[in-house]
Amino acid sequence: MADKKLGEVRAEFIKRVNKSIISQLLDDLLCKGIMDDEEVEGVNVNDKTQDQARILIDNVRKKGPDASRLFIDSILARNTFLAEQLDLQTFPAVGQPKKGNISEEEVQLLESKNGIRLCPQNVFQQIQTSEGTEIYPINDRKTRTRLALIICNIRFDYLSDRKGADVDLEQMTLLLDDLGYNVETETNLSSQGITTCLKNFAAREEHKTSDGMYVVLMSHGYQDNLYGVHSKDKHTDIFSIKTVFSTFNNINCPALRGKPKVVIIQACRGDQRGYMVENVEDSAASTAASLQSDSHDIKQLQTDAVQRVHVESDFICLYSTTPDHVSWRHPETGSLFINQLIDTIKKHAWNCNLEEVFRKVMDHFASNPCQMPSKDRTTLTKKFYLFPGH
Repeated sequence: MADKKLGEVRAEFIKRVNKSIISQLLDDLLCKGIMDDEEVEGVNVNDKTQDQARILIDNVRKKGPDASRLFIDSILARNTFLAEQLDLQTFPAVGQPKKGNISEEEVQLLESKNGIRLCPQNVFQQIQTSEGTEIYPINDRKTRTRLALIICNIRFDYLSDRKGADVDLEQMTLLLDDLGYNVETETNLSSQGITTCLKNFAAREEHKTSDGMYVVLMSHGYQDNLYGVHSKDKHTDIFSIKTVFSTFNNINCPALRGKPKVVIIQACRGDQRGYMVENVEDSAASTAASLQSDSHDIKQLQTDAVQRVHVESDFICLYSTTPDHVSWRHPETGSLFINQLIDTIKKHAWNCNLEEVFRKVMDHFASNPCQMPSKDRTTLTKKFYLFPGH
């Protein structure tokens, strides 16, 4: 049993563990609900490392075999060297037979409080070692100041409200917070309001000590434009997506030069449906009536054209649909693209870079052809790993 094993290695754990590992283990236990804030504080109030280690392991052992098993899994994921010193192995959950060989996937089951799979220390080190200068570096979590901005237009003066967009806003905020970003949100802005908000965000001092940023824009749209809340048609209160790239390029936002800049856009880009009808059963017909598009008047929408300029680098823009096509949103559960993007990041960001994550998103829509997301205006010069938990 896992709790018995912890008893056997208790003395060695207290002797060998350091404060950095204790801090990581406490984060895992808090996220998994094994310990609460008061219990974590009870460990941290002690100055001596050995006292912290003693209180921590005794607290976990008292909670039984399941808590002990998860604690051992956390040690295995966070520090393989310590795990080897303690002769630890993964213990199966109660009621499950123990397997002969423990796969890497079994060691990866630790998740954050919101369900994102955490990148184990050994995988983190392996990627850092094997891919080296080919990946964007990440700053120390204790000193970095990551920022993310979400602008979500839900209610409009003249156009239809974007029902379900509040779900997108909430879930995207939780995701970015889980990835270590300080998330700022704005809702129901005019085109000028969006522009001002972006410029103020680009001027933030925190970008100097950050290792990247996220900007998420969600609204009605057409071509490469978004509608402001006062828009009546495609000529009034219009925000150009080009403004995002000019605002954060290497000239206007030098603090983010050489750092990955992620732009996520949920909006229609035209009036065409993202599928063609073949001689097969249409399983989506029953749900079509409940889906809405992010165009205010699909008869007025036209094609998209994006111009790349040489002052740009290190951008990746993930768009909910291809040029000329609509983007679907459910009035109760939110946008199809945002839902799938969040789910894929949660499942695969622990060992996949962002471009590979997005390929998986597109692969999902290949078998669900209501729309096809696209990767636009991408100028990443390296691989961007999110490294959840680091």
